[in-house]
Amino acid sequence: MENILKEKLWEYIIHNNPELMYKLQDKYGVSEYLEDKVKSVLVLADEMLSECTPREIIEEICLNLLTTELKPSRFTYLSSLLFEEFEGTYVDFARSGTLTYEVLNIMGACSELFETNNFTAGSNTDPNFKNTLIPKITDYLNKLQKSGSLQKSG
Repeated sequence: MENILKEKLWEYIIHNNPELMYKLQDKYGVSEYLEDKVKSVLVLADEMLSECTPREIIEEICLNLLTTELKPSRFTYLSSLLFEEFEGTYVDFARSGTLTYEVLNIMGACSELFETNNFTAGSNTDPNFKNTLIPKITDYLNKLQKSGSLQKSG
C-alpha cells in the first residue's frame, strides 16, 4: 500500500505540480518527501484495511489527503487559461515539447499576482482573477516573441 501511495502521489505531482517535482529533484528530496507524506496517512490506511475497506477506496481517500495542500494547482490553472485564451500558442508549445517549461515560466512571471490575490480553489472561477493574469501572460508571450523564441502559428 505504501509504495502504491508513493507512486500515485508522485504521478499527481508530475501532472499537477511540476514546479514541486523540479524543486524536489534539484534537492534530491523526492524519496524523503514521498516517504514523509505517505507516512502521514499510513495509520488511517491500516485502520481502513483492518476494517476490510476496499483498497481502491483507501487509495482514493489517502491520495485526497496527500494532495490537499497541493491544490489548487497554479500549473493546471495556467495551462487551462493558456489553452482558453491563447490556444494557438498553447498548441505551438505542446507541439514543440515546451509546454510544461513555458507554463512554469508563466507561473514565475505571474507569481506576485498569485500571492497578492491569494490564489484559492475559488480563484478558478473568478473572472477578475483571470482578467488580472491575462495581461501578464500577454506581456510574457510578447517578450518571448520579440526574443525570437516564439513563432506565431499561421
